[in-house]
Amino acid sequence: MSDAILTLAGVQTDIEQYHILHGVDLEVPRGQVTMLLGRNGAGKTTTLRSIMGLWKPRAGSIRFDGAEIAGLSPPQIARRGVGFVPEDMGIFADLTVEENLILAAISGPIQRDRLDWVFAAFPALSTFWKMPAGNLSGGQKQMLAIARAVIEKRGLYLIDEPSKGLAPAIVATMARALKDLKADGASILMVEQNFSLARALGDRAAVMDDGRIVWTGAMAELATDTALQERLMGLKMEVA
Repeated sequence: MSDAILTLAGVQTDIEQYHILHGVDLEVPRGQVTMLLGRNGAGKTTTLRSIMGLWKPRAGSIRFDGAEIAGLSPPQIARRGVGFVPEDMGIFADLTVEENLILAAISGPIQRDRLDWVFAAFPALSTFWKMPAGNLSGGQKQMLAIARAVIEKRGLYLIDEPSKGLAPAIVATMARALKDLKADGASILMVEQNFSLARALGDRAAVMDDGRIVWTGAMAELATDTALQERLMGLKMEVA
């Protein structure tokens, strides 16, 4: 495994009176796509939100690029080089597509070559550039959410269930964009319930259950072992 860009050690997070994460240990290798998998309610979204500073861990360490980030605010973590695509997309419905991307470019004006890459990946965003984001379709909003995270090159991208509720054609468009991002050497930690998409994109996999990581290994190993899938996640996926 390559060196880790992100390391979680003993991370515990509570939401009000509920103990959600019970000591998460996880390494995300630099330049690879790590899929965070598990049943509903296992703690996957809470893990991403804890990394991003949206929920504060009560114990444990979160180190990004060698520096401790647990306890920092989301803007501070973003400025360190972490992009985040939340499950609820996190776009500003009253602002145009253009304004959403300008706000996301925290380092300064959007670089033309990066914008060209976004338009090539998601042509609809060019078409609706001056339109309020709230007028976009669900798939177009998800494209905008991903574009906001990748409009600047970042050290790490956290992506929470990007294919949820989307039509297969939109999922295919999004998968191509994420493959391009991966080919460019991006480090990605992604929660995804679509196992076929996880198999297509993932280099590594980490499976959660009851607020802990219970298995880590190569995505290819998990994808070809139906007994392991069934034991860890209640799945049984045949590989095409």
